[in-house]
Amino acid sequence: MEADEQRGPRWLSGTGAMVRRASLPGLKEAARRAPASVRGLRQPHRAAAGVGGGVSHPYQRLQDGDAVLYVVRTHDSDGRDAYRVTGWCGDLGVRSASRSPRLSAPGVGLGNVRGDGEYPADILRGIHLWSHNQPELGQWFNRIRARHGAALRLLVWDDTGYELPWELFLLPADPGRDQREAWLGAQVVLSRWTTVHDTRYDLPRERTDCRGRVLGYLHHEMADDGRVFRPYAHQLHVRMTPFLQTLDTPGEPTGLVYMGCHGTYGDSVPRLTLGNRTWAELEGQTMGALGVDRSLVCLNACHSGRAVLNSAQGEHALRGFAELFLRKGAGGCIVTAGQVGDKDARALVRGLVEEVARHPHRPVTRTLLSYRARAAEAFGPPSAIPPIRDDDGKVDETGQKRILRLLYAFMFHYYGHPLTTLRLTAREGEAR
Repeated sequence: MEADEQRGPRWLSGTGAMVRRASLPGLKEAARRAPASVRGLRQPHRAAAGVGGGVSHPYQRLQDGDAVLYVVRTHDSDGRDAYRVTGWCGDLGVRSASRSPRLSAPGVGLGNVRGDGEYPADILRGIHLWSHNQPELGQWFNRIRARHGAALRLLVWDDTGYELPWELFLLPADPGRDQREAWLGAQVVLSRWTTVHDTRYDLPRERTDCRGRVLGYLHHEMADDGRVFRPYAHQLHVRMTPFLQTLDTPGEPTGLVYMGCHGTYGDSVPRLTLGNRTWAELEGQTMGALGVDRSLVCLNACHSGRAVLNSAQGEHALRGFAELFLRKGAGGCIVTAGQVGDKDARALVRGLVEEVARHPHRPVTRTLLSYRARAAEAFGPPSAIPPIRDDDGKVDETGQKRILRLLYAFMFHYYGHPLTTLRLTAREGEAR
């Protein structure tokens, strides 16, 4: 059998380029004093040591039920890319051992989910192994879940650039707490954050109630996405230039900025594109509407959630579209962690946006939690991963596609404050 045949059929349409994982040096603690609205989600002055370690001065700036997992890049003793974590939630903390940081794990990123990549089963099994190798973190997640239950809100501040799949972190079973093995993103309200450069804040500012119409750009191949917005006031463009001109100029209040188009990813900033615009070209836009309305941004585009270290242009900064739109003023940003290349996956995005719009008083993060939880329930127990091949040596395409549906559901990441909501204006004549 030829090598290509041995690899099996393509699982996604399109091809993805092999890329080198970008990495970012560890963040320095912010020296600036954040505004009062930020302090509820700021990094504490000292991190707790050890799983469940108590501290003499609990972190009063966090509200009850808030947790932060802070992830920074480092190197191990052999100079290999690695990372350390620090987590805090009241008096429950966790910290990586200083002498044994975790390696960067490039094989577990959801950017590997592509037609010419690994089998979906191999990716999911790799994520499970990555999770099992961090028992202190799994124990901490279970401790804070047991304490706060459904009220827990976890914010993952990850500036490594390693594309670590935190939503799919496999929580260990804990019979004593009646906790079954489960994926983190299907059990806990989870939002992400990345350092937003050239701004005066480090973690999300105050929660945002994103209100108003839909302003969108749709590539002609994704025109069907527009059907989701028919009940709401909307202005949808099929050409990029007029869309960006409208986005640049504040006008009618905008609750959601939606882009349905193709995206690309590579190992440098010029390789990051949305539609027919590069990262640098979009960086040059003022996007004044975001600064005024603090709109939620949804980027239904392959790789829109991936970022690169911009060392090629002389800076130690992780750059990507989530950071760009947040810096321009977005109240939150929904992006995809890899290649979403078939009709089923695009239908998932449309359904997600529709559900967010239907629940205007529910935080976006809680809607995403429900969305992932349904996908996890449909998949079944996490350990029941279908084998790649049947007893006759043939690839089990049905089983691999079932895993794909699960991976797609966990591929949509939200960056922003965990309590941000979206309330779209009803179209004239529509009851809402």
